[in-house]
Amino acid sequence: MEKQVISLAKITFKYINRLLYLTIVLSSSLLFSQETREPQTTYTIADISVSGETVYGAETIVTYSGLRKGETLDIPGDNKIGEAIKKLWNSNLFSSIDLFISKTEGTNVFLEIQLDDLPELKEVKIVGVKKGKIKEIIKENKLDKGAKVTENLLTTTKNYLESKYRKLGFLNAKTSITTKKVVDSVNKSRVDMLVKIDKGSKIKVKQIEFTGLEKLSSKRLRKAMKKTKKKNRLRLWKRSKYIDAEYKEDLNSIVDKYKEQGYRDARVISDTLIINDENTVSLKIDIEEGEKYVYGSLNFLGNAVYSDAQLNRILKIKKGDTYNGIELEKRIADASDPDAFDLTNLYQNNGYLFSTITPVEVSTDGNVIDMEIRITEGKPAYFRSINVVGNDKTNDRVIYRELRTRPGQLYSKSNVVRTIRELGQLGFFDAQQISPDLKNVNPTDGTLDVEYSVVEKGSSQIELQGGYGGGGFIGTLGLTFSNFSIKDLFNKEAYTPVPMGDGQSLSLRLQASRFYQTYSFSFSEPWLGGEKPVQFSTSISQTKQFLYNPATRNADKNRSFNITGLTLGIAKKLSVPDDYFVLSQALSFQYYDLNNYNTGLFTFGNGNSNNLAYTVGLSRNNTYNDPIYPEGGSSFNLSAKFSFPYSAVSDVDYKGLSQEREAQYDIISQYSNSTDEDDIQKRTDASTRIGEIDQKRYKWLEFYKIKFKGEWYTKIAGKLILKPSFEYGFLGAYNNDRGVIPFERFFLGGDGLGTYSLDGREAVALRGYPNQSLSNQDGGTIYNKYSLELRLPITLEQQTKIYVLAFLEGGASYNSFKEYNPFLINRSAGVGLRLFMPAFGLLGIDFGHGFDPLPGETTKHGWETHFIIGQQF
Repeated sequence: MEKQVISLAKITFKYINRLLYLTIVLSSSLLFSQETREPQTTYTIADISVSGETVYGAETIVTYSGLRKGETLDIPGDNKIGEAIKKLWNSNLFSSIDLFISKTEGTNVFLEIQLDDLPELKEVKIVGVKKGKIKEIIKENKLDKGAKVTENLLTTTKNYLESKYRKLGFLNAKTSITTKKVVDSVNKSRVDMLVKIDKGSKIKVKQIEFTGLEKLSSKRLRKAMKKTKKKNRLRLWKRSKYIDAEYKEDLNSIVDKYKEQGYRDARVISDTLIINDENTVSLKIDIEEGEKYVYGSLNFLGNAVYSDAQLNRILKIKKGDTYNGIELEKRIADASDPDAFDLTNLYQNNGYLFSTITPVEVSTDGNVIDMEIRITEGKPAYFRSINVVGNDKTNDRVIYRELRTRPGQLYSKSNVVRTIRELGQLGFFDAQQISPDLKNVNPTDGTLDVEYSVVEKGSSQIELQGGYGGGGFIGTLGLTFSNFSIKDLFNKEAYTPVPMGDGQSLSLRLQASRFYQTYSFSFSEPWLGGEKPVQFSTSISQTKQFLYNPATRNADKNRSFNITGLTLGIAKKLSVPDDYFVLSQALSFQYYDLNNYNTGLFTFGNGNSNNLAYTVGLSRNNTYNDPIYPEGGSSFNLSAKFSFPYSAVSDVDYKGLSQEREAQYDIISQYSNSTDEDDIQKRTDASTRIGEIDQKRYKWLEFYKIKFKGEWYTKIAGKLILKPSFEYGFLGAYNNDRGVIPFERFFLGGDGLGTYSLDGREAVALRGYPNQSLSNQDGGTIYNKYSLELRLPITLEQQTKIYVLAFLEGGASYNSFKEYNPFLINRSAGVGLRLFMPAFGLLGIDFGHGFDPLPGETTKHGWETHFIIGQQF
């Protein structure tokens, strides 16, 4: 009943202006009628005066009314009076309007227009809601300064706010609006407005009761109601609340549940809302279940392109199967999945845009439903023209080479969907706003045009930061241009502020402190030669580390460790097993040079090592649409990194070196506690000899490294995404006598950011624990990690994307296969936040709780906070 009253109120206020106008016209007619009390007489307007509280000039008001001096009027009953009042009232400038005769002199009449201006809004104060909601309320109800305050504005604002909060579950929401006249020096009628919002408590559902049930249980039906739940303190993921729109959806879900079980005629006869108190309601739902149906004969009509057997393989319905109307609808056309394996996509992915598929029940005798699937195939459709609009910076050729649709090509819905995904993966456009527009669709000649609309977004990032750490100030400058154009490098007119539009990527990064300096440059071209999707990439880096002098607490510039690196890579898209696969290859070289750099990191302080390696990778990525917030698909990556097997062609006796190395360690162990000068010298000589041996062993690094990572994105409801993932890594040696190298190892734990390191280590994230704390000092040669993440977006706008997440993780690091146990892992759980802005990349924070102790400890680690910069998990 309450809802009916509110709806009636809305209708009444919609026509309030018209009622006021009719009242004024009627009053004016009566006024003139009472004034004359005589037969109709023709008068000449001698003068028109204006009175009342108004800032508008008398001449302006008279002109707007349409009345003129010297004009004749028939009094009573002249329509000109009503038209004048109507014109003034429709201006929406006045709160009251009266028009009457001030006097008459013979056949001359003197008119007076008396009116008051509508007050303007000076200030509005809204109480009862959070500060962050006030601007939204003002914008939605147009309560801006200077707005005309009408009765209609007050009423619609009140009704809107109460309706809004009732839709959110606050059924007892009340709103009161008062105005106060402002007295100031401004010669205008102005008011201040006070809006008081009392949302009350959210209404919870105390009980959901069903009547008429025989076939399905109440428990099963309550489970089918996804959004309306009764109170249950043990249920944390879905709180009880009553929202009318969601409740109506759940009533449909109940009927759908019956249809899934074969009860085609099931329906909700009635539903009753019972108000228990101010905070709870009970729901009573009366169901008519009907009889259970099964499929009888099923025939296809009108199909010429595909045989009955081909169509049956998709429909998967046999005679005698329980009738399932929901599943039947999905197998014909699944609206929830654009890639669904259904009959509609079978036709539309093969050119039949104009096809229609309609299931028809031809007989229902004895609860057996005979079906006909009536198909109108139509003629094949072909693309006539393909256009892209909205790209202001990105060159057309960069976009058109990614399109899966071409002029003259047979229409394919899957190719249109794939094109949207490919454009979103470029990272140059707002993936949420990419849309295809089918134009000039002509079923007669079987042609259509397609126009893809894109919205450019910032594709460059800058990193500029400074901080104190490692005993001094650390400064970082990073520039990344992901839509660069190297061909315009020497074109002054192309600098806006840098040459853009060719889809290339260029990155520069500088980092320096008192103790180290790092410089890196990288460049990639995704379409080498411009004809095929072959990506070429290269990177150069230089790092110099100075040894810390504890006496001066400064860097010793005469003792350093330098790393120079160069990488060249090629990646090519494959067509088999499908065109989501990419084969990548890279050749990398790193030169490690130690100059009197004696630390615990290496066994030698002078010398060098060379790391020449070949990496091959096979990946498959069909995630979509937004690379920042994928909503579906999966990603897999298998890579193998190999060095040359130098020991196989070398005449070095690695077995002898290994035995001698062990003997030197025995000497160090034997005299470790001795203070005798000769014993100390023996330890020193042994350490020096180990360094010489390792210099021979690691002159050229020999190893192989295998890694695998997989992740999936599954839409749970709306834009709520579940992301499970797993990854493994293994570092091995060709020659056991030479051993596994001390470089390239895995360090597990923490935020996973590439923290500064000298030995090519890989930092593997595992939140809830300190950085690199779950591997031993030298790093692990094997690791595994499992993760389950639930993501929910706050906003996915072009300039800012924000989402929250909850995660469960587990992983471990091992030194050999003898220790390896994939189920003995370090576990953690927590929550986090991600913020993406095109100019700065991805930023975030995580709060993780480690459930297991760190190596060497006996109690669980507990909470750990991680800050994320430029990386996703």
